[in-house]
Amino acid sequence: MGKLLEHVNSPADVKKLSVPQLTKLAEEIRDFILRSVSKTGGHLASNLGVVELTLALHCVFDFKTDKLLWDVGHQCYAHKIITGRKDKFANLRHSGGISGFPNPAESEYDQFAIGHAGTAIATAIGMAIGQIHQKQDNKIVAVVGDASIVNGTSFEALNNLGLVKRQLLIVLNDNSMAIDATVGAMAKHFSRVRLSQTYEDLRKTTNNILEHMPVIGKSVEDAIERIKRSIRMVLPASQMFESLRIPYFGPVDGHDIDSLTQLFEALADLEHPAILHVYTKKGKGFKPADQGPTKFHSTGPFKINGETIESTPTPGKRTFTKSFGKHLSELAERDKRIIAITSAMCDGTGLMNFRKKFAERFYDVGIAEGAAVDVAAGMARNGLKPFVCIYSTFLQRSFDQIFQEVALQNLPVIFCIDRAGFVGPDGPTHHGLMDIGFMRMMPNMVLTAPANDTEMKLVQEFALGHEGPVVIRYPKDHVPPKPFIKAACSRAFKLGKSVTVKHSKNSRLAIVSYGSILTEALKAAKLLEEQGTAVDVINARFAAPLDTKIISGLKQGKGIITVEDHTVACGFGSAVLEMAAARKCPLNAVRLLGAPRTFIGHDSRESQLLQAGINADTIVKTAMEMLD
Repeated sequence: MGKLLEHVNSPADVKKLSVPQLTKLAEEIRDFILRSVSKTGGHLASNLGVVELTLALHCVFDFKTDKLLWDVGHQCYAHKIITGRKDKFANLRHSGGISGFPNPAESEYDQFAIGHAGTAIATAIGMAIGQIHQKQDNKIVAVVGDASIVNGTSFEALNNLGLVKRQLLIVLNDNSMAIDATVGAMAKHFSRVRLSQTYEDLRKTTNNILEHMPVIGKSVEDAIERIKRSIRMVLPASQMFESLRIPYFGPVDGHDIDSLTQLFEALADLEHPAILHVYTKKGKGFKPADQGPTKFHSTGPFKINGETIESTPTPGKRTFTKSFGKHLSELAERDKRIIAITSAMCDGTGLMNFRKKFAERFYDVGIAEGAAVDVAAGMARNGLKPFVCIYSTFLQRSFDQIFQEVALQNLPVIFCIDRAGFVGPDGPTHHGLMDIGFMRMMPNMVLTAPANDTEMKLVQEFALGHEGPVVIRYPKDHVPPKPFIKAACSRAFKLGKSVTVKHSKNSRLAIVSYGSILTEALKAAKLLEEQGTAVDVINARFAAPLDTKIISGLKQGKGIITVEDHTVACGFGSAVLEMAAARKCPLNAVRLLGAPRTFIGHDSRESQLLQAGINADTIVKTAMEMLD
C-alpha cells in the first residue's frame, strides 16, 4: 500500500491533501483495488474508472451529513476505501468482509443497499423533498452511469425533477459502457459527442463553466446561455436535458481532480437540480480491463503479471449458463423463429456465441427489462419464438409487463432466468429467490427447472414446442457431474410431469426436488440408504402445472420433503402444500426446505445454501425427524 493511502482513513484525511497528492492517491487507490479484486473477485473495470471522481466529491462534500447515491452501486469501491473500510477489503464480498455494493449497515456514508440500476435520481428526488419538509439543507449528489440514465425509472425521475426546488446534483458518469457496450439511441448520441471532443475541448468547457459560475445563483438560465454561446460543442450533449428544462454542464474530464474539485465547489451552491456530464475511462490504469471492460466488469480472482492476466478456470466443468447458451445456439440452427433478447448482459447470460452466429436474431435493449419483455411479446404475437434471457433479480423489475403483455395474452415467450437462487458474493441485491413466487401466480405460465446439462437441452426443446409462456430457471453454478445424471433425466419433458430418479421398495418418504438441487436430494438419499432408510427421489421438473403424482403417496401414509433453491414462501414447496390441501391430504406429512424469509448476506453460494438448510445433511436430518 502506498504511503498516502496508509494515512487515509476518512474523507477528512482526503480533504487535507493537495492536488498533486490527490493524483498520487488516486493511483495508489487504483492499485489497491486491482490487487484486492485479483484475490477476492469483484467489480473491477467500473471501480477503476471512478477513482478521481470519487476523490473530488469527497474533497468538496461532507457525506457524513450530505447524501451520496450511486447508480449502479458496483462503482463504490474507492468510496468505501476512503470511508474507513479499506482494512475489510481482504474479504471483499466474502463472509466477514464488506459488500460489493453500498450498504448502510456498514457505514453512515452509504444511503441505500443497492445493486440495481436506474434508481438513484428518483430516490435523490425523494430525499431532497424530504429535506425540504424537515427543514434541512444537506447537499445531495447522485452519481449515475450513462447506461443507468436511459433506464425507464431514470427517465421518469428526470421528468419529475421539477418537483425539487433546492440543490440536487446529478453527475452523469459517461464511460460508454454498461456490463457490455451501452446500446440504444441515447448511447449513440453520447458516443457521437464523445468522439467529437478533444482533451482541449474538455478543458475549455471546464474553464468556461467555472468562469460563469459566479452568476449562477442569480440567473442560471442566463449563465447557461452564455456558456453555450461561447462553446459550440456543448449544445449537442445538452439537448435532451434542456428539453426537460434541466440545467446541464459539460462534458468535462472525469479524471482531472483539480477541475472536478473546482466544478463541485461551484455547483454545490446551486439552489436547484443540475447535471454535470463527466467522461471517465472504464478499466483505467489496468490494460486488460481497459481493453476488455466487459470481461472485467465482474470477475473472480485472477493472477497479475505485469500487463497480462490469467484466469483460474475449473477444468472439465460447465456452468448452467454455458450449457444454456450452447443448447440455444444448437436449437437456433434448426429453427429460425428463435430470437434471443437480453438487457445489457449478453456475456452473463451465455449469449456471446449466439450473438456471433446469429447477429440478426440477437437484441440487447440495455438496462430496460420491462421493455425487453414487451418487445418479446410483440415478436411472439408476430409468430417468432423469443427467448428472454435475464437474471432473476433483474426480471423482478418487469413483473407488470410479464403479467399484462405475456401471461394475459398467453403468448409463447420463453423466460430464461439465469442466476436463480443464491448467487454468492453479490449478495442479497442479486439473489434470485422470488421468481417462482411471482411467476407461479400468473395463469398460463409454465414453470420449469432443469436439473443438469441433459435436461437443459430437453427443456429448451419443450419450451420451443409449447404454445404459451414458459419459464426456465437455473443457478449461477456448475452443472452436476455424470454420476448425478440419472437415466430418468434423459426422458423428454412432458407438460406437468415429474420423473422419479430413485425408487425404493418399502419407502416411507419421498424427497421431491426442483431444479439443480436434485444433486443434494440424491446425496441425502444415499446417506439415508447407508443408515438403512429407503426413500424415493422425485425430480419435479415443473412447479406449474404441478404433477399430481408428487402427492399420491400422502394418503397412503408416506411423507414428502420438498427441496428448492428459492424462498419457502410462495415457492415450489408451497405449491405442493396447496395441492395437498386442495385434495384433502394430511399436511403434517409434508416438510418444506428452502430459503428463509430473510436476507442472507454475501458469501459463497455453497455457504449460503448451507445457511438456508438447502443441503443433503439437512434433508437427512429432516427425514429422520419425520420417520421417528
